[in-house]
Amino acid sequence: MQTAPSDTESVSHTEPSPTTARAGRALPQAAAALVVVLVLLVIVRLPWAGDLGIHAATIQRLSHNLLHPGDPLVDADTPSPYYSPWMLVLGCLAKLTGLSVFVVLRIAAFVGLGLLVTGVWRYVRTLSAHRAAPALALLSLLLLWGPVLFNWSGFLGLNSLALTVSYPSVFALGLAFHFWAWLTRALREPEPAAWSALGLLWALVLLCHQFTGVVSSLGALAMVIAARPTRAVLLRLGAALALGMLLLGLWPYYDFFSLFSAGANLEAIHKPLYEQLAGHFGFVLLGVAALVLRFRRDRWDPLVLFFALGALMFAAGGLSGHYSWGRALPAALVPAQLAAALEAVTAGRRAWARTGWACVLGVALAAGAWTQAGTLGYVIPKSALPAAVADKYDTPWVGYHWMTPWVKYGDVVMARTSPARQIPAYGAYTVAPGYPDFFLPDEAKRDAAVVRYFDAGTSAAERRGILREYKVQWVVGSRSLAGPGLRKVTTGPDHQVLYRVVR
Repeated sequence: MQTAPSDTESVSHTEPSPTTARAGRALPQAAAALVVVLVLLVIVRLPWAGDLGIHAATIQRLSHNLLHPGDPLVDADTPSPYYSPWMLVLGCLAKLTGLSVFVVLRIAAFVGLGLLVTGVWRYVRTLSAHRAAPALALLSLLLLWGPVLFNWSGFLGLNSLALTVSYPSVFALGLAFHFWAWLTRALREPEPAAWSALGLLWALVLLCHQFTGVVSSLGALAMVIAARPTRAVLLRLGAALALGMLLLGLWPYYDFFSLFSAGANLEAIHKPLYEQLAGHFGFVLLGVAALVLRFRRDRWDPLVLFFALGALMFAAGGLSGHYSWGRALPAALVPAQLAAALEAVTAGRRAWARTGWACVLGVALAAGAWTQAGTLGYVIPKSALPAAVADKYDTPWVGYHWMTPWVKYGDVVMARTSPARQIPAYGAYTVAPGYPDFFLPDEAKRDAAVVRYFDAGTSAAERRGILREYKVQWVVGSRSLAGPGLRKVTTGPDHQVLYRVVR
């Protein structure tokens, strides 16, 4: 069995002065607080990039029909893995209050950030009693990445978090940290009543964000192996697992277990996870070194086992061409980042060793912060930023609110892929989904129809036929589309034109 960490883990033979000790705690705590404040300010603006549109569309559908929302992106009666328990709560909130989906997403962001910060604090406290450990851990999770900016849902870099903080992935990862903390304590001091709740919490994470659920499961497996539990504990664990599986099977909005056959549709979009590894994750090597030190002290260290499981699955995905398995990479990154932080407060018994490690970690965190300095642009006008920082800032998407005076909820819009990732956020449907949708049986046909419609060689008669087939009321495209059957309504950003389809 694991034993709880004691204060003696971070005590050296040569104690620092009280003033130095307080400064050592206060500096990372202040830095972590500043980072959290920065993300809170980002939430107020809610910059739009990536997958925000699909999550807004999901809330739109649930707020209009909780029981049978249909596909969130196209006008089709199909299930969707986006209809998770958390999105159901947000859909209910939107329905009951009448709040805009973007206001609801801001609320989701505040909740997700709160869960993440408190979850990190609780889990790290199971690993170290040092008061600075949670703050150092949070800073490492957000800043210890690489010299090349990397943004992806489910990955906790500061810039990535700023853009995805309202996503279900952040909510699920916050739950995962709480789950690990609770599981660790249950393994140390078995409480029979806690295991049922742990099983339900595990299933909840999987339903809210499937990839984060895999990371959560790998972390839990590592903690169970490290604890070397008794037979009685294993029986309770099995019962909790069975209860979680029951919840997964009973969830009514989509067939969770059918997701195992969906990997082929996701491989291409996940291949970039295996590119520029040194650039995206190079600073995490410091955490790998910390894991080696932890392994030398304890062959059953849970962070070492967690890292090994995550690295193994990531490598297997790359070698086999199952690039979607790359979404398990946080199962290797998170334990390495935590180990790097914890080594600064538990590196041996000599103060000089801890101080030296803390200095190296500080340099790595500073370098990571510089890589992600463009995050400041989400709260400070670009014109007010130093030129070097402004160059790191990517302007968020403008959105399609300019269409809403004409395009109403449930209308069908013909649009290319990029607009199709945003338009459903305002309640309209598109002909083809902007994201892979393996629950949609005619996805390939819809994609082909959009390509044919916008092809310059397509005849006017064929275009009209496509519009009739999919009951299209609006078209978003360039000025060159103007012609019979379309009436220009307004012009939006980047010279996009909204046309009304005239029957």
